[in-house]
Amino acid sequence: MPVMDRFTLRSRVALVTGAGRNLGREIALALAEAGADVALTGRSLSELEKAAQEVRDRGRKALALTMDVTDYVQVEAAVRKIVAEFGRIDILVNNAATRSHKPVLDLSPEEWRTVVDTNLTGAFLCCKAVGPVMIRQGGGRVINISSRAGSRGRAGVSAYCASKGGLDQLTLALAVEWAPHNILVNAVAPGIINTDRSYAGATAIPTIPKERLAEIPLQRPAELAEVVPLVLYFASEASSYTTGQVVLIDGGCTAK
Repeated sequence: MPVMDRFTLRSRVALVTGAGRNLGREIALALAEAGADVALTGRSLSELEKAAQEVRDRGRKALALTMDVTDYVQVEAAVRKIVAEFGRIDILVNNAATRSHKPVLDLSPEEWRTVVDTNLTGAFLCCKAVGPVMIRQGGGRVINISSRAGSRGRAGVSAYCASKGGLDQLTLALAVEWAPHNILVNAVAPGIINTDRSYAGATAIPTIPKERLAEIPLQRPAELAEVVPLVLYFASEASSYTTGQVVLIDGGCTAK
């Protein structure tokens, strides 16, 4: 097989969580450009439908579904609908995430649970629902969207750091557990990305603090387009001997 053909996703079906905006949307569109049909899930149907239409504009099929990743009943129902629509699920991208910017002593148990349930338990529930589908098919790809925060401590985001660290370990454990089924499990761990959710949850902040940029050897945040190619690699046959990896995209921060 020619090298570039190993990157094609023709005849593949992908499920992307948190796909209505920012990185999730860009991942969904990139998968479509590589040839995959895409199921997009999230909380805002209007955002999902808009992104789904962009997938269709690229010549691929799309299905937009509202789904709360913390609710296993909703996750199972969505997986059934996707399989009924497309017949299979080859790629799962666990992208849905949230965070809380508070010191531990100001963080309520409810806020902690919201972050951990979304970022870690949500990925577990999606894997639990999709895993049997991939096993029946004889293989698949799981790509977890982690963070540099999963391997580096940072004040004020303890729940986020803990959830992403747990996601990294879930990635490693599932890679070992599912290797006999030809299901490859990897994680992409970005540092700061230039999106409207870079800081303070859903509140847009126009500029990234200078002290945060000073920590990055490249002196700038990542653009969305600089993160999605690694997702495509893990989704494709190009990564057929790669599993159990957590790859940082952080502009050189961890090299310091």
